[in-house]
Amino acid sequence: MSTPATPATPTAPATPQLCFGKVLHSRLRPVANDFGYGVYYLRLPLRTLGGDDFGPRLFSRNRFNLLSFHDSDHGDGKQALLPWIDQLLQAEGIDDATGEVWLQAFPRVLGYVFNPVSFWFCHRPDGALRAILCEVRNTFGEKHCYLLDTGAAMPYGIELTARKVFHVSPFCATEGAYRFRFMRTARKTEHTVARIDHDDASGPLLLTSISGVAAPLTDRTVLRAFSGYPLMTFGVVARIHWQALKLFIKRVPFFSKPVPPSQELTR
Repeated sequence: MSTPATPATPTAPATPQLCFGKVLHSRLRPVANDFGYGVYYLRLPLRTLGGDDFGPRLFSRNRFNLLSFHDSDHGDGKQALLPWIDQLLQAEGIDDATGEVWLQAFPRVLGYVFNPVSFWFCHRPDGALRAILCEVRNTFGEKHCYLLDTGAAMPYGIELTARKVFHVSPFCATEGAYRFRFMRTARKTEHTVARIDHDDASGPLLLTSISGVAAPLTDRTVLRAFSGYPLMTFGVVARIHWQALKLFIKRVPFFSKPVPPSQELTR
């Protein structure tokens, strides 16, 4: 897929966004399996947000609506989101990520959501990206977080890595490593890309990405999202099972679910 030419830290206002784009997935071995589909996702500036009212009548926070965002879908499901992420970062020795925290995730659609991965982009007060938390969920109801931290400010566009320790798909062993690359550019509109590639002992195995162009979160964009991608979050789960069936039919090796990691955080 094409990516923005010059990764940079944009200066767009910190207002809630609804991004329209695509998910792309390519399996390289032992048989090829490629797919892509349109999606939309939220990007929320957590330090800037006030109460539960985001403005649009068709979007709610912690209440049912056409589209909604529930704090309990993220973090530990109990604490408020900002105290949770701040405590996590400080416990890991990251005490300078006190700037904006952008949370990227799918919204609830008619009350339902499944987020295979959500991203917390944690910035320093000067606007530089300091750390990224990748919050991963599988269809077994389990969650694991990968904390990406270079020890200093990290420019958008660099490659980051993490050892794979969490079971996601029964058609991939829980081994190898992830390679992450995040882009965020502002031209006429803001464009974001998150790439996650999985390598095993034989080299690249899976190439995945989610990308989108940002729009303000308004009633108009909510209607555009709902009408253009009906029941999107239900479709996310349906596509996961459909692709699993295709891999099963192609006789891709099956791996039983191991015991989850004893710790919910890997860095």
